[in-house]
Amino acid sequence: MRVGIIGGGAAGFFSAIHVKENFPAAEVIILEKSNKVLSKVKVSGGGRCNVCNACTDIDELSKNYPRGSRQLRKAFGFFSTRDTMNWFEKQGVQLVVQADQCVFPKSQNSQTIIDCFMDQVMQHGIQVKTSCDVVSVEIAESSESFRVITAGSETLLFDKLIITTGGQPKSEKFNWLRKLGHQVEEPVPSLFTFNMPSEPVKELMCIVVEDALVAIRGTNLKANGPLLITHWGMSGPAILKLSAFGARILAEKKYECTIQVNWLNETAEAEIKTRLEQHLKQGGNRQISNCRLSEIPQRLWDYLLQKIDLPATKSCNQLSTKDCNKLVNVLSNDAYHVSGKTTFKEEFVTCGGVSLNDVSFKTMQSKKVKGLYFAGEVLDIDGITGGFNFQAAWTTAFIAARLLD
Repeated sequence: MRVGIIGGGAAGFFSAIHVKENFPAAEVIILEKSNKVLSKVKVSGGGRCNVCNACTDIDELSKNYPRGSRQLRKAFGFFSTRDTMNWFEKQGVQLVVQADQCVFPKSQNSQTIIDCFMDQVMQHGIQVKTSCDVVSVEIAESSESFRVITAGSETLLFDKLIITTGGQPKSEKFNWLRKLGHQVEEPVPSLFTFNMPSEPVKELMCIVVEDALVAIRGTNLKANGPLLITHWGMSGPAILKLSAFGARILAEKKYECTIQVNWLNETAEAEIKTRLEQHLKQGGNRQISNCRLSEIPQRLWDYLLQKIDLPATKSCNQLSTKDCNKLVNVLSNDAYHVSGKTTFKEEFVTCGGVSLNDVSFKTMQSKKVKGLYFAGEVLDIDGITGGFNFQAAWTTAFIAARLLD
């Protein structure tokens, strides 16, 4: 049996290795269009490679996928986060789990994961062809096999194909899969930060609020978590999560919207008011600038006071009911205009890809073409930050590698 893996990324290598483990006699060839493999693994997690997430509850794990959640819930029953950690540790890769449940190699270096894959490829005798751009796939008329044509006019024959080409920013990159009968959900960016060119809050760059709640005005979209103020606007897990779940809506809005920030992640304004009144009472005749709430960094507290025209020198016991209400409002319902986006670090994740209706998640086989399988971000699956996108790649690659009909 000759198996072709189109795409030399995380899902491609993981599926190739498992095909050889399942079918030792198979000839397995990875076809990568660029001159280097595993490039996304290299930059993941700031060069440390966030291998997966330590969440082992499948229902909770599935909630971290704006697209593909329902299908992955079933797929994780075959191969989940504990399986991922066990597999890497079996290959000699020591892992560490951070406080936020993100899993990294103990070396804190993505090269450790790359070396692991390359060692496995060598041990299993898997061929890797780089600078091999596939432009079309044809089904051989006389048999259930595939003819793969490359940009260099090379023709390769395979009995089975696993497509692991990853997310694509341009829709036309999926045309060769459309020709095979597959529906493609239009790709749009996911996991990006918010640009706020007109907002002076940018002057507070590097400030982090550990647990904020952010919503997009006019929608039901909201997300909570750490929020980072940057020199271009806002970032951090709360913003990235919001961008992922709101990927299509934000694309339709051309990345122009107003977000509302609840700096305390407390949705009941009455409770915020009660807490603030007690806090101010304890402050007595101290200046309001010296009586910030513990969750709010000092520079942000000063900025918010200035934003609502509340003199920083005013003492706590001098604040009127109107002053208190203004402070409650800015803490719970602060508004900022977003105009544009910025890709998160060097990582690029897309919403969109091969329709999940065209794939059986028991086998990852195409419902349109027998013997053709999919794994990774080429599918209309994407997760939030925290190792979730890699986990989807490992899981779908593991299932595809069984090559079940």
